Amino acid sequence: MKTTVKFESTGLVFGNYWGGGKGSYPARKLYAETKSDIIEQAEKGLNGSLDSGMGYESLIGALLVITEITTINLKGKNYVHKEDDIIFIGDLSEDEQDFLLQQQLCFN
Repeated sequence: MKTTVKFESTGLVFGNYWGGGKGSYPARKLYAETKSDIIEQAEKGLNGSLDSGMGYESLIGALLVITEITTINLKGKNYVHKEDDIIFIGDLSEDEQDFLLQQQLCFN
């Protein structure tokens, strides 16, 4: 029996639009061997690389859906378990966090 664990994340960034206003856009998908590596990648991505193409004047924060994927190989068959955790990064107000949670519900 062999067990492997990996992590991936999806979610939404929240930032300042060019010319005024604020809003959200899907975040770039991230992959890592640990949850802390995902968070570190995402925090570094707040420099502007975390958004998946929108192009913001500046990013304020993000809602991340981090999925822990555990795979057990038993007698040649893979059994996969996925578990999600939602976290916020950046400098988001409570209202901005609520906005992102509502937006995330629309994407699911």
